[in-house]
Amino acid sequence: MIRAAILSFLALAQIAMASSIPALLLESRQGASVTAEAETLRGTSAYNLVCALIARRVSSASMVHYPGSPVFNWLISHWSSASNQVPACVAEPATPVDVGRILQIVGITRTPFAVQSGGHGTNPGFSSTQGVHISLHSLRSVNYNQATQTVEFGAGLRWEEVYAAIEQHNISVLGGRVTGVGVGGVTLGGGYAWKTNQYGLTCDSVTAFELVKPNGDVVRVTQQSDSQLFFGLKGASNNFGIVTKITMNALPQGQVWGGSIAYMDPASIAAISVATSKFANEVTDPKAAILSTFSYYQGNPLVGVQLFYDAPQPPAGIFDDFLSIPAVQTSVSTQSFLSLIKSSPANDTYGLRSYFEGLPVAAYTPQFLNKVKDLTVTFGDQLASKSLVFMTLVAEPFLPTILSHNPARTAYPFTRSKVYSPFNILFTWADPSQDAVFAQAIRDIKAQLVAELVAEGQTDIVNAPLYPNYATWDTPVQKIYGSNLPALKLLKLRVDPLNVMGLAGGFKISLW
Repeated sequence: MIRAAILSFLALAQIAMASSIPALLLESRQGASVTAEAETLRGTSAYNLVCALIARRVSSASMVHYPGSPVFNWLISHWSSASNQVPACVAEPATPVDVGRILQIVGITRTPFAVQSGGHGTNPGFSSTQGVHISLHSLRSVNYNQATQTVEFGAGLRWEEVYAAIEQHNISVLGGRVTGVGVGGVTLGGGYAWKTNQYGLTCDSVTAFELVKPNGDVVRVTQQSDSQLFFGLKGASNNFGIVTKITMNALPQGQVWGGSIAYMDPASIAAISVATSKFANEVTDPKAAILSTFSYYQGNPLVGVQLFYDAPQPPAGIFDDFLSIPAVQTSVSTQSFLSLIKSSPANDTYGLRSYFEGLPVAAYTPQFLNKVKDLTVTFGDQLASKSLVFMTLVAEPFLPTILSHNPARTAYPFTRSKVYSPFNILFTWADPSQDAVFAQAIRDIKAQLVAELVAEGQTDIVNAPLYPNYATWDTPVQKIYGSNLPALKLLKLRVDPLNVMGLAGGFKISLW
């Protein structure tokens, strides 16, 4: 009965808000021009009408782009073209106030919308729409506060742009590990960084968010101002509004040692499984980190490792196993942190079709990594005729202490009692007609990998937190937010009672 009453109230509120659409026009023009404006908009499609309303409401600093414009095509593009949709328009706000105006309009009109920071996610519909596409590209400020040792930056940036802006101060922040990745998605999804072993998850380093709430209000959210909303923004993605600025702790940064090594010889590939497991289970130096990639490209299996040490040279012994295995290519050297980030060719497949999937791993064993190696070849051979361009399975081991750097709760992961390292699966292909084939393949390979871990005794991974930035679009919300879901639902009811953010894609927290 109480639920029915609340639902009735929400429905009446939405009707009342919808009836105020003419007021938006009245506020934007006076006198006879209102009639002319209404006549101009009459007969247009519903989404185009909303776009026109947005264009009239935002300030002159912001822009609205339409199909046919090169800027339109650029702003809706994603690293994975499987994520692309063609919207009615792109709203490119230049201020948080304009973001609020746009949110008010799409909320009142119940118009589907998308929010795009960097566009590196692969889930269809998560940062794309056929309605109004909100691009944060113009939110690009970067400010280093030496007194507080924090960096504040706009949500329209990519991580390498932030690193480049602050490199002169000999600092960095806890962000993305490759080029082309937006700051918003990584941070709001939790985030893993090269220095996570030292400082925790990306979201653990955040001290404040500038948030445009679903009702259009612009607020600064901190642990002190609203601890529950601060908790929700650290891992629950775009459920509570649009983040326009992020403030993070500044971290000291000098030269680093690292780079990539590629291997193709079968004996070398087999040896990487052993070396990766040994590193994951024996190396405890928090300045050291690796990514081990088992890949299939143009009919051939290959393995690569990305090595990182947060100093000009690593201590002897940490990476010796990788360095002693015969390789076909290496770029390991002492270099700047920015140079190391730029050395990763993550954008080489920009515009092709890609899907991510992920799973949690309690321990990287040689047996599991041998299974990874074998499945790479099996699935690569099966999918080669389906326009497969590239596939890679990535082991990302972290120390069991990474969650100790932040004592406060975060939406991701929903438990901090045990660390599960992420594991990433990536398929990249060319033919759009094969999308369903690759969607099924990525589910199948994950199922076999999970079965292998369970057979090894890692049964707890079945209910472990899934990293939302790797999870596929059809992952149940319970698997993402787990025991945090009841608290997040209450927060959603407080912050977004009309479910405006439900009009956008993502892992949506419902009101009930």
